[in-house]
Order: sequence, then structure tokens, then C-alpha cells
Amino acid sequence: MGVQEQYPFDVAAVRDDFPILDRLVGGDPTSPGQDEADDVDLVYLDNAATSHTPDPVVDAIADYYRSYNSNVHRGIHQLSQEASVAYEEAHDVVADFIGANGREEVIFTKNTTEAMNLVAYAWGLEELGPGDNVVLTQMEHHASLVTWQQIGKKTGAEVRFIEVTDEGTLDMADAEAKIDDDTEMVSAVHVSNTLGTINPIRELAELAHDRDGLIFADAAQSVPNRPVDVADLDVDFLAFSGHKMCGPTGIGALYGREELLESMGPYLYGGEMIRKVTFEESTWEDLPWKFEAGTPSIAQGIGLAAAIEYLEEVGMERIEEHESLLAEYAHDRLTDLGGVEIYGPPGDDRGGLVAFNVEGVHAHDLSSVLNDYGVAIRAGDHCTQPLHDELGVAASARASFYLYNTVEEVDALVDAVREARDLFA
Repeated sequence: MGVQEQYPFDVAAVRDDFPILDRLVGGDPTSPGQDEADDVDLVYLDNAATSHTPDPVVDAIADYYRSYNSNVHRGIHQLSQEASVAYEEAHDVVADFIGANGREEVIFTKNTTEAMNLVAYAWGLEELGPGDNVVLTQMEHHASLVTWQQIGKKTGAEVRFIEVTDEGTLDMADAEAKIDDDTEMVSAVHVSNTLGTINPIRELAELAHDRDGLIFADAAQSVPNRPVDVADLDVDFLAFSGHKMCGPTGIGALYGREELLESMGPYLYGGEMIRKVTFEESTWEDLPWKFEAGTPSIAQGIGLAAAIEYLEEVGMERIEEHESLLAEYAHDRLTDLGGVEIYGPPGDDRGGLVAFNVEGVHAHDLSSVLNDYGVAIRAGDHCTQPLHDELGVAASARASFYLYNTVEEVDALVDAVREARDLFA
């Protein structure tokens, strides 16, 4: 059976919802006389950075602007009421999607980074102090690492890092040693955006809770492509971004256990998040609104809900299966190519991405050559500079897959990598 015959859903039908995938790329877009004959098919393999947006999601956003564009929670008129209902129901869609108890546990943010900062400042500044520690992993994205690092400097709390094994997995013996009775927070990436490692979040949660600590899961690379249930993971906080899961930019979500969110003060102050204001005092609105100051990202929230509904129609289990199929195929083909070093676990035990380097070729040069063949990948440190230091490399190339990618596109990647390898040999 060919790999294509193992697709868990009709990939061609899905691709029809993404017109951008039909683009031709090449030449100099600023040159009015470029030769279109030099253009090539786009092969988009940079989904861990940003995924594309299907027509139904674009239509939902456009319908808001065309039909009921208005501010929320501030008007009695019909448009404001319609916008308010749609925006509130978007919280319900997110809550159902991740297994939260209700909209009270879902805060809309700009992205995962803002969600991390919200907790770090609203909870961390109040709860952390000298003698406490926060435990991260060596594979953390800068959104987590830099945020807790800086909160540690402000509060005097120690920041510790669970080591990564040579196989690219967490050293759980080191985790048990690092997470102790002084640990107030464990913040761990669910799926590494560099190694593809799928971390044992529930096991880390058990270690944290046994010592009366909390756990924050960075789910930016897991919620978009696999079933995620906050109750099953037993997390206290979890965050993800809409632009990595067929949604618009400028929207993300923070899940927090209701009792924790109730105990925390606001991160931002101003309109929308208040209940009563006098010249001397202010009181806060109920959850989730007390954490959503000012005019929120209304269209983006509605777009995120539409993206979730689109993904659920395809099926999250099937999307996970499809990504795993492509990641394993890419891992095996790049390994067989020779002269390629791949980082992270084996191909059958990783998320839907492959980070690698080609012997004698800098990742930036490799990405430039691949671009000539229409293949879009990421090159750099992927916001994991300390992890790259541990790997002993300045940068890596990363191909990341999503529900609309195909085996033929992986073949195009491998062919282009071969050409680059031979070019620099």
C-alpha cells in the first residue's frame, strides 16, 4: 500500500479550501517584468510558524465585518448584541474543544506568548519569591523561557531546567529531582517546536501537584493537530495560538482553572474588564472578561471558533494521524538521503515536524536554495536558542506539516534538499 493510500481523509478535498496552496512562487515579486515561466508550485512546509486559513474561516471573518461589525458588551443596539453573542459563543467553542468547564476558564489573548505573560505577571509576581522555584524544560520556546526567566529576576525565584536526553526526550529522572517542595510552577512545552518531542504533560502534572505546585502547558504545537483535553492532562493552565490552527493572527487562548483565575488580579486595566469605577477604587468584571481589557479581538475570536469547527469537521484524531504519517515519511526519506542530521526522537514518535541540518550547508543557505524550488521551510533557532546551544548548532532547518500537506510535497522537499547538498558539496 502506498503512503498516499494511508491518508485518513480526503486531502485533495481539504486543499480545495485553501486557495493559497495553488500559488506559483519564484522570481522577484518587486520586478514588473519578471518571467512567470520561472515560477514554481508552492510547497508550504512552515506550518509550525503559521498555518494557512481555509475559505470557511475567511468567510466567517468577512461576514462579521459585512453583517454585524460592532463593539461587544457596550451597546443595546442589534449589531452590538449580535457581535456580543458571537464573541461570547466563540469562548464556548474553545472551551468545548479543549475540555474546559466553560467560558469562564477561557481567556482570549493575542497569542500563546501573551497568555504566558498574563499568568507570569498576574500570578507569578504575587506568588513567587526568594526560596521558590519555577521548573522549565531545556526545549522551551522563548515565550516560556524568557518570560519565566524575567519573572525570576523580578521575584528572586530560581528558574530550573529539566535536561533533554541525547534522544531528544525529557530526562524524567532529572524532572523528579528538579521538581521539589519549593516548586511553585512547572511550565513545559507539550510538543517541541524544534525536536518534535511529545512531552509527558500528565506525568509532569502529577510531579508538580504531588509537591503542591502548578503546571502550565504550552500547547501551541499540540492543540492545532491532535486531541487535547485539559482534564485528561490535569493542567492548571494551558495556552495556544489561532494562527497555527487555520485561524487568524492576533488571537490565542489561555485556559486556567476557574478557582485560580478567580484568585488572580487582572493583567491589564481599562475598559471592558471593570464592574464599577470610582475616583478612588475599581472592581473587576466576572470571568473571563476581567482579563480581556479594552476592545477585544472580536473578528479574530469569531475566526478562531470557525477554525475549530473546521478542524473538528475533519477530525482531530485524523489530523494527528495524517501529520504523524508525513513526519515519519519525511524523517525516513531525509535519513536515507545521507549527509542529513535530524534532531529529536524517531520518526514514529514525534509531532508533525522535522528539524535537521545538511552537512556543510548553513540552514539559512539551505532555506534559500529550497525557496528557489518553491519549498517554504523555517531556518534559524525557532525561538529555542538555548536548546540549539545544547545541540551544538547555531541554527537548523525545519519542515513542518499540516492537514493539507501531501507525500508529494515531502518528496519535493527531499529532492530540493538533495540539490542543495550537491550544490554545496
